[in-house]
Amino acid sequence: MSAPLRIREAVVVEGRYDKAALAGVVDTLILETAGFGVFKDAERLVFLRKLAAKRGLIVLTDSDGAGFVIRNYLKGAIPKGQVKHAYIPDVYGKERRKQAPGKEGKLGVEGMSPDVLREAVLRSGATVLDGHAPERPQGDLTPADLFALGLSGTTDAAARRGELLRRLDLPEHMSAKALLAALNALYTPRELEELLGRLC
Repeated sequence: MSAPLRIREAVVVEGRYDKAALAGVVDTLILETAGFGVFKDAERLVFLRKLAAKRGLIVLTDSDGAGFVIRNYLKGAIPKGQVKHAYIPDVYGKERRKQAPGKEGKLGVEGMSPDVLREAVLRSGATVLDGHAPERPQGDLTPADLFALGLSGTTDAAARRGELLRRLDLPEHMSAKALLAALNALYTPRELEELLGRLC
């Protein structure tokens, strides 16, 4: 198993089992939202904002609808340049400790392998402190490009976006705006052109 990634940003997860799963993957401060508890915990939110301002935050929630509610809340509560987003793929199944799968039948952060979690953190643009982070490619896709490609603003955009998300192992609840940010963070312009050419 790889050594834990030393990163500058703190990571925010939903609960203690997620925190335990991530603890061997990253060497940084890991905080919990206590699920929806963060919505009514003003002190916790103040602390998250302070951390975000000082060192940045990476939000890593489950890929189900509830995870996206928490993610979007934090996205709106913390200044844009201070928060990054790590996404796990949609994988169906149940965690060992649970009697039954979750509502949407997807594994959460706690059910992901260390390699998947490591990749998710790296893909978010985490600042690796030991200098061994892979260089992040930067695409230059715009909202107009997404529209031109039929991935937003058209009658079948949601279906086309869903197909692309499945191919890229990204969660199905990702909005067009989040998809645009993820594509630009993960791919060079040439890679995007090839990828979208195969889709169209």
